[in-house]
Amino acid sequence: MRAVVIETPDGKPGSTVDRDMPDPVAGPGQALVAIEYAGLNYADLMMRTGIYPHPKGYPLIAGLELAGTVVAVGDGVTGVAPGDRVAAFSEDAGAFAQLCAVPVERIIHLPEDIGFDVAAAFYVQALTAWNLLHTVSKTKPGDTILIHAIGGGVGLFLTQLAKAAGATVIGTVGTAGKEARALDYGADLVINRANEDFVSATLAFTDGRGVDKVVDSTGASILDRSFDCIRKLGHVVSYGEAEGKPYDSLWERLVQKSLTFTRMHLGHMDYGSDDWAKGVAAVIEAVENGTISVPIEGVFTLDTIEDMFAALASRKTAGKLILKVGA
Repeated sequence: MRAVVIETPDGKPGSTVDRDMPDPVAGPGQALVAIEYAGLNYADLMMRTGIYPHPKGYPLIAGLELAGTVVAVGDGVTGVAPGDRVAAFSEDAGAFAQLCAVPVERIIHLPEDIGFDVAAAFYVQALTAWNLLHTVSKTKPGDTILIHAIGGGVGLFLTQLAKAAGATVIGTVGTAGKEARALDYGADLVINRANEDFVSATLAFTDGRGVDKVVDSTGASILDRSFDCIRKLGHVVSYGEAEGKPYDSLWERLVQKSLTFTRMHLGHMDYGSDDWAKGVAAVIEAVENGTISVPIEGVFTLDTIEDMFAALASRKTAGKLILKVGA
C-alpha cells in the first residue's frame, strides 16, 4: 500500500516520504479500513518535528484521523463488519495510508448523508471540542468562555458548540484574517493578539469580572497570561501546547483564585462510556442537521503531502486540511 512515512522527526521535507509499505492486518479487536480521506491535525505536525507529548516510534506512518470502508475485522469484533462506512481515530497513527487497522472502540459509523471527506474533517476536532465543553468541563447557558486559537479547526468547532450551548464566546487569534470565520460562526468578540492585549480586552468585555472558562491549545505565555482574565472559581481547560509548555508550577496561579485546571487528550477518553457515546451522537446529529458546519479549508493528495504540511505550518489556515487517499 502507499503510505506517508515520517522517517525521522526532524521536520525536514526529505524526512517525510510517500512510499510503499506492507499492508496491515486486523488484529484482535481491530477493523481494517480502506481509507478514502484522512484528516490533518496539529499533532501530526508535532510528530513530524519530534515535539508531540505522546511519543511515537520512528519510522512512523503519519495520520491520526481517517474515514473509509471496513474491509476486514479481527478476532472478537462485534458491531463492525466489512462494508461499513466509518470514521476513526488511530491513536498509534497510520491514517495517511491506503489501509489502516484501528481498534473498533475508536470507530464511529457514518450515516449515508455524511461524505468521507466531511467525516475525515470532524472526528478528532469536533469530538475534542465537544468533550472539552461537556465531559471534562460543563458548559451552560450564560457562561462566558475564552477560546484561544479560535480560528483553527478545534477553535471553530468550540465556537459553534459553545454557542449552541448558550454561551458567550470570546476568542483570540495570532494571525490577521483568521477571526472572520469565527465571527461568522457566532463568536461575540475575537481579539488579534498581535494588535491588542487580550487580557485587557477580555476584562473590558466582561466589565472586569473575567471569563468563566478558558479553553487553550497554545500553552506558554498565552496560557500563563490567561489566569489574569478568569474569574474566581473559574475553570481552565488545556488541550495542547503549540507555543510551548506553561508555568512549571501551575499551583501558584490556581490557588490565587481557587481555579480548576484540566488537561485533556482525546486518546485518554473512555470510549465505552456514556459520555463518549453521547458526544458522538450529538456531533453526528449536529453535522447532519447543519447546527455545526465542517470547515474544509483544503484538500491534498499523496503527491502533494509537503504542501499540506506547509499550509498547516503557515498558521494561515482557518479550518480543516484533509488528505484524499482513495483506497
